[in-house]
Amino acid sequence: MSRLINPDSAGKDRTRLSKAIVLAVRELAKQKDVTAEARDLAAFIALALQTISEGIDASVAAWEKRGYWVKADRFRMDWMWTGQYAEKMKTAVLNDEWGTIAQLMPQIAMKFSKIQVSDNHRLGKPWTGAFGRLALSASKREG
Repeated sequence: MSRLINPDSAGKDRTRLSKAIVLAVRELAKQKDVTAEARDLAAFIALALQTISEGIDASVAAWEKRGYWVKADRFRMDWMWTGQYAEKMKTAVLNDEWGTIAQLMPQIAMKFSKIQVSDNHRLGKPWTGAFGRLALSASKREG
């Protein structure tokens, strides 16, 4: 029996989302006014950071199973900021605090500064409709 390979692992999702966040930050920097697309971009960044944060434990599970505690803890510490920034972004987007978003963008861009996305990427525009998804998830938590 051959090994099963999961094509949708947390690591691959993290890589794909990181590249998409870099694209979204670039597009958001080009925006001059607060438009529906700007809201979608900011909401997508918040949702993507939250997804990355939620996938950290799945990524380190294999290391912990083998007893690589230091490596697992270092990885957690390296990505801990994603959950914190996701919450700040969510709050700012839902409350229309564009000053806060403008302050968070350079910080997020610095965290992803080593990631390169070519001009011929196949990511498309994953942020389309993200504001609606963020508002829906926020209303589900309250209700």
